[in-house]
Amino acid sequence: MNMMIESGFNSIFVSIETPNDESLVECGKAQNLKRNLVSSVEKLQIRVFIVSGGFIVGFDNDTPKVFEEQINFIQKSGIVSAMVGLLNAPTGTKLFKRMKNENRLLSIFGGDNMDGSMNFIPQMNYSELISGYSKIIKTIYSQKEYFYRVKHFLHNYRIPVWNSNKIRIIEIKAFLRSIWLLGILEKGKKYFWKLLAFSLLKHPKMFPLAITMAVYGYHYRKIAARV
Repeated sequence: MNMMIESGFNSIFVSIETPNDESLVECGKAQNLKRNLVSSVEKLQIRVFIVSGGFIVGFDNDTPKVFEEQINFIQKSGIVSAMVGLLNAPTGTKLFKRMKNENRLLSIFGGDNMDGSMNFIPQMNYSELISGYSKIIKTIYSQKEYFYRVKHFLHNYRIPVWNSNKIRIIEIKAFLRSIWLLGILEKGKKYFWKLLAFSLLKHPKMFPLAITMAVYGYHYRKIAARV
């Protein structure tokens, strides 16, 4: 982490996959076991890293309770950009070979695990799995939960010492556009204004970052609406 910080890194993507230990064993993610994953994420945030996370549902060991577990973990971790997808079996992987041997393979994986499709027959009832997956996406990217996560992240985050505080004209224009789009036009605008007030009062140096993440949220809500 120290070398990454010295090199100018401040954003990383972490493949967390799932808070379900049995599913972590299933996918060979041993490095995520025997540790508090929320604390691990917070350590990264405190060390200046903006953590994006990858999550998956659809493992054989997943039960219907995994959907609430994923939501709770994402909210507690303060991972603002949480990419949640359905498990698929890419060609050449152990999972692909196992699904083929078990006669559960349906097609070749196209590369998009957020379009609601799976290329094998899951253990969980497919309709229940899709319903639970949709619930995760629509919950974590609803305005209430998303803006809560942004505030939680700002509380944990530490700005890099090399970060520039200079504000450019293009950023001022972007801020004014966000005010119009998120603070006036969009429904649920109260959450946007609450975030602005929170960041100005509690974390004024992170105000530009808070606005950036608010804009990200608008984009994520568009994606969630299509799931």
